[in-house]
Amino acid sequence: MKKLVFGSFAAVLALSACGAEESGSGSSEGETSTLTVGASNIPHAEILEQAKPILEEQGIELEIETYQDYILPNQDLESGDLDANYFQHTPYLESQIADHGYDFVSAGGIHIEPIGVYSQDYASLEELPQDATILMSNSVADHGRILAMLEAEGLITLEEGIDKTTAETSDIVENEKNLQFDTEYEAALLVQMYESGEGDAVLINSNYAIDAGLSPMEDAIALESSDSPYANIIAVQAGDEENEDIQALVDVLTSQEIQDFILEEWNGSIVPVEQ
Repeated sequence: MKKLVFGSFAAVLALSACGAEESGSGSSEGETSTLTVGASNIPHAEILEQAKPILEEQGIELEIETYQDYILPNQDLESGDLDANYFQHTPYLESQIADHGYDFVSAGGIHIEPIGVYSQDYASLEELPQDATILMSNSVADHGRILAMLEAEGLITLEEGIDKTTAETSDIVENEKNLQFDTEYEAALLVQMYESGEGDAVLINSNYAIDAGLSPMEDAIALESSDSPYANIIAVQAGDEENEDIQALVDVLTSQEIQDFILEEWNGSIVPVEQ
């Protein structure tokens, strides 16, 4: 009796499997695939939400996993929990590859988040006093970006001929105001430091500023130029940049519809990459 029941159960399983194979082996029309992308809450996840229905029309179900830090999204991409992530710019990705040996590449640049200078006490960079304390992220990948911005504003001069994307405070050769750089803070904590009045000026990434209710265009006393090379990218494991779903994602995110949404939603605080 046990053998008969087992045999019948096995037959049902076999028939079920055959049915599944037949249903999945026909025309690709009507089939859907799932793409899981890790992203920072703002603006990345919000931009992805706008892309979601467009991708759905193409048969791609977009699942968005949100993160509050810059470490886990790359770890989860490496483990395969994510198909792609969308939160970082190329210099940061390169530093993570150097530190952790990730085999990641960029599938395309989407937007730029200008870093802003914020101060509770001063209305412009010119007003910063001698020996002013400048608080900035402990992410070395952001240091060159910030220092290049401050050099462009005339506050410091960096050593001639260096790669400014990798510049550090030790590369400053002129510093007339003798600015004191404190680089010990997690990027996510800088808004809190600003709101509590610490430091004379605080450098904050726009995604954290906007998430905390700040307007980079209105609240920052200086803002990184919109022609910044620090575009936020879709990062994938090497080889996946040729994946059709990944290419469809990048195409949608760089479409006129999504670019217009970025400009209208953030009024210049977030800038789409020119295609």
